[in-house]
Amino acid sequence: MKTTLIYPGIAGRGFNCLSQGMDAGWVSHGLSSISASARAEGFDIDLIDLRALQSWDHFREEFQKRSPDVVGITMMSVDYNPVKRCLSIIKEINPDCVTILGGAHVTLALEDSLRIPNVDYLITNEGEITFPRLLRQIEQGARPEQKVLRGETPDLDRIPFADRDLFLGEWRKWGYSLNSPEVPFVKELPGPFLTIIAGRGCAYRCSFCKPGEDYIFGKRVRRRSVDNVIQELRELRDAYNFQSFMFHDDCLTEDRAWVTEFCAKYRAEGFTQSFFCQSRADIITRHPDMVKMMRDAGLKGYFIGFESGNQRILNFLRKGTTVDRNLEASKVCREYGLVIWANYMMGIPTETKEEVMDTVKMIREVDPDYFSPSFFTPHPGTDLYDYCVEHDLSLVADYDSYRRNPTEPKIKGQDYEFLKWARDFSQKRTFKNQARRTYRAFVEKYTDPQKYANRARRLLGLARDEQTAMRPLSAKSHAS
Repeated sequence: MKTTLIYPGIAGRGFNCLSQGMDAGWVSHGLSSISASARAEGFDIDLIDLRALQSWDHFREEFQKRSPDVVGITMMSVDYNPVKRCLSIIKEINPDCVTILGGAHVTLALEDSLRIPNVDYLITNEGEITFPRLLRQIEQGARPEQKVLRGETPDLDRIPFADRDLFLGEWRKWGYSLNSPEVPFVKELPGPFLTIIAGRGCAYRCSFCKPGEDYIFGKRVRRRSVDNVIQELRELRDAYNFQSFMFHDDCLTEDRAWVTEFCAKYRAEGFTQSFFCQSRADIITRHPDMVKMMRDAGLKGYFIGFESGNQRILNFLRKGTTVDRNLEASKVCREYGLVIWANYMMGIPTETKEEVMDTVKMIREVDPDYFSPSFFTPHPGTDLYDYCVEHDLSLVADYDSYRRNPTEPKIKGQDYEFLKWARDFSQKRTFKNQARRTYRAFVEKYTDPQKYANRARRLLGLARDEQTAMRPLSAKSHAS
């Protein structure tokens, strides 16, 4: 029995977008993990990644060529339309092909997902145990009668490591030529680069995210053991010789004991590869010693959800931090030479223009290395989505708009022309900050001793090569 997994993530960039940034050059850990679990049970698994294809005609052709018995598709809310199109084509070509749908939207909006035609089974929550079990039942001709199957929660230390070759092998067939398992996205994390997940869930209560994540993973954070993560990193080092990576966890630093153990064992194993992770301003300011410890272990930067520069809005978002802590966190990062990737939102329900400008002011003071603004989007399964429904605020008329992109109106009551101006102005550095950055870049360029040492080694190597080339041949060499 042959099973094909489908990654439908083309809502943002469309077909033929491999290598074009994070959303077009990173693996799906969900599909990679499910593939690993299914292959461990002996199933034949392959992948169709729509990002690598040219068109819907190309998908039709590729599906006919693969001719799988079973198809598994993952779906975020933004993937709804591509998923419907995939299912329609699949059943048109082979009505007997068993179709299985999973992913976040299935759990968070089950009734909505049940309205999608051409679906045989839906798996909610996590799929590493339930998906292979369903494949075995299909293979044995004992298909379950119920259409919706609740995914059984796995022990994260007992499931196989993510099957990255599922994606990399497929990408190579369609012209992916980078010497990197995933596409690097910042200069501080050079290739070969990859992403890793150490745990599932989040301990915090932000209203733009919760309780949706709790519905998927449960209310408590489940984190892999440090030894399990280190073992995976060993295998990844052997397989890809990676030079940098990113923890894809929602907030790795919430567990200080885990971070402390990881940093010690990471260094003891001889790892020197750089990494990024996500953190929070309140954690950074409460634990500057942990920040230093992570920096010494190889941390190069944090993703920080500053979200807003107005305290009323931070409280409305249930962010659990303050504007002052946001600013203090940026100073801690600067003290330890860490890069800041700043996530922040505009166009939040009830937010006024004056409150938006508080965010602009804060971000310009933070002066992050990378700006990541978004227009608030009401995502299904969250308290703010329910708030927008209750107050008739949502302008999201199509599933394609369930993206955090700061380019289109998402809710009523906001002036989006003003928000676009504020978005752009927030990313204009002050004269003082620009001058500081220019000076720092100059110093790094012309006073980095490592650069001159590397240049000296190259020159010395060249001189040695020239000496070797000019050295007279030995008598033995002449004779030969």
